[in-house]
Amino acid sequence: MMNLAERALGVAVLLLLAACGSTGLPASATGSLELSMEHPVDGQQYNYLLEVPDAAERPEAGWPILIFLHGAGERGDDLERVRFHGPPKLVAEVATIPELARCVLAAPQCPADEWWQLSTLGTFVDELLERPDVDPDRVYLTGLSIGGYATWNLLAAYPDVFAAAVPICGGGQLGRFFPDFPNGFRLEALLEARHVPVRAFHGELDPIFPPEESTMLVEALQAAGGDAQVTVYPGVEHDSWTETYANPELYTWLFAQSR
Repeated sequence: MMNLAERALGVAVLLLLAACGSTGLPASATGSLELSMEHPVDGQQYNYLLEVPDAAERPEAGWPILIFLHGAGERGDDLERVRFHGPPKLVAEVATIPELARCVLAAPQCPADEWWQLSTLGTFVDELLERPDVDPDRVYLTGLSIGGYATWNLLAAYPDVFAAAVPICGGGQLGRFFPDFPNGFRLEALLEARHVPVRAFHGELDPIFPPEESTMLVEALQAAGGDAQVTVYPGVEHDSWTETYANPELYTWLFAQSR
């Protein structure tokens, strides 16, 4: 396992809840925080949303943490865009997805016209794992579209960090579609993460990233003895995330996994 702690750069609060009145990163809080990485990593830094449950209900081992990586359409400097899809949008639906109210949810925002970078994401994850209210054995990773590619890439780069991963309409080599993307994905590295359960999802008719981008990685993990499955939705195009994230069974499975 690569030692992410050696590269931790610290975080500083941009905006806390009005009632908080603190200028430091809270170890425990209630509700939504808007934060930022303090220093750039390889020229990139993230603003991010952080949903933290009530500290009074914290389990002894800490909260599980779900890291969500958005798609290309949500890049920029307006954090409200990160709430357009996935867990940040659904976090209020505790009646149907109660697990989202019992975890730390971290959703960074990729800057406009940039790509998710592994070095920045690695430092971001390390910052989150410094929190004393997080259970390091229950770190979950998910993302859609270019965030799905980042999910596969981050899992391959840090195979000993995550308890489970859910990449949606993603794949390994984004550079096949966008030549300016810095390729660095290696299938051999992903196979080192074969012990991490993976549930991938893709639309059969995806016109942007074909479903083979998911199926070939899942098949490689299966051939290596990994616990990986892929669901290809018949007749669905690029938006395979709405159905996936709205399914309560996904969260039941996800939060039952432990490293």
